[in-house]
Amino acid sequence: MAGMIAAKSTLRAVGTGMRLGQAGFAHALQSASRRVGEPNDANKKPVQRCESGGGHDLTSPMSNLATPTPKPLAVHGSYEGVWLSRYQFHSSGRGESFAGQHFVVVLQHGDRLNVRSLPGSAASSLAMDLTVDGAVVTGTWVEQTDPAGYYRGARYHGAIQLLGEPTGRRMAGKWVGFGKDMDVNTGPWELTFQAASTSKATLDRYNTSPDESASGQSSRG
Repeated sequence: MAGMIAAKSTLRAVGTGMRLGQAGFAHALQSASRRVGEPNDANKKPVQRCESGGGHDLTSPMSNLATPTPKPLAVHGSYEGVWLSRYQFHSSGRGESFAGQHFVVVLQHGDRLNVRSLPGSAASSLAMDLTVDGAVVTGTWVEQTDPAGYYRGARYHGAIQLLGEPTGRRMAGKWVGFGKDMDVNTGPWELTFQAASTSKATLDRYNTSPDESASGQSSRG
């Protein structure tokens, strides 16, 4: 504040000492800037603002730049509804690969997707918070494992990026997360569209365990 008051007083004093009005002082600023090889387009209005405390900095190269407006993310279609979520992971303790499956509900708010698993679809619970930008879907995931299962209620989380197919019926990509030895793991993840409705009747219909596509596979329970 003290610096702004001092700058305002100095500017007014210089103009008065040179016996110039605001328009004349602006013209003098233009001439001086051209002589030192740094021309500007100072005019009466910014001089008025600066003298009155408006804070316009005539010497700053940023003074004439407008604040950029963030470009909204592009969203192609609606993702709301029930989807089948399926990811693959390797269990180092069991030396095998498994698939985790859940029926999930996707709720959409603009470019944001909130994904929550139906409680009856698996012993573990799954949540994702995603952002849509065109065909690219990016975000985070959290899974709370079954307290009575192999992982004894451990909580796993990580990042995910998916690509939506033009049909709007499938998203596929990769997850990243940590293992029990604090190493970073990754694997495939896909969501397959099931129903556009999120009515109670629809959710009741999908609130059950998905059919396993191959023997020996289970959720990360």
